[in-house]
Amino acid sequence: MSLFPPLEGTVARRRLYLLRHGHVAYYDADGKPLNPKLAALTDRGREEARTAGALLAAVPLDRVLCSGLARTRQTAELVAAPHGLPVEDDSDFLEIRAGRLSEVPKERREAAYVYGFDAAAEDGRFAGGDGFAAVRDRVVSAVEALVRQPDWTHLALVAHDGVNRMLLSWACGAGLSSLSAFEQDYGCINIIDIDVTADRVVRRLIRAVNLTPGNPAKIGLHRSSLEEAFGPLLALD
Repeated sequence: MSLFPPLEGTVARRRLYLLRHGHVAYYDADGKPLNPKLAALTDRGREEARTAGALLAAVPLDRVLCSGLARTRQTAELVAAPHGLPVEDDSDFLEIRAGRLSEVPKERREAAYVYGFDAAAEDGRFAGGDGFAAVRDRVVSAVEALVRQPDWTHLALVAHDGVNRMLLSWACGAGLSSLSAFEQDYGCINIIDIDVTADRVVRRLIRAVNLTPGNPAKIGLHRSSLEEAFGPLLALD
């Protein structure tokens, strides 16, 4: 017997809507990096979040979570608004952190930052910062704890580029080597169905990946998320 109302027509299935926050400005007007912990949604980002919220308005969401950083909370609030739900913070879904720019030689910045997920491995670190395996273990433990909780059938989680890639890799069993393949545009939605039986995850089904409600054909989206986020670093001294 399931501890939660399962999706219609299933025995023990629930649905996770995994979103990336909307667009933010990571650099000031002079091209200098801003503190990513303080980054807030731009006008474009708020529109992306509203569009995602409109798409999910017909979904009977039970809970809405975010990592707690401003850009995820602002996105989550716009998703939660049509449902009258509070937004819960869970810091286990915070983004993987790169190392200090000053500690990475200029000639290595492109490989370390812009294409850093290409080198994801059990013993690797993202641009000299957080270890890939440690962050993977943190976010997977958090989502597995979440899917064992009995109080939801449909849940929206607003997180980050790297975190979402790790959860999609977990869902398909591909491991860290698949991180670079799971592109995550600003304001995107991923859908994962999860079967939980006897307090154990027995099946994971990916229904959608990197769905951008306001631009489903990806018109103009030619750069990867890391190319957009870290490309400007290449010009800095």
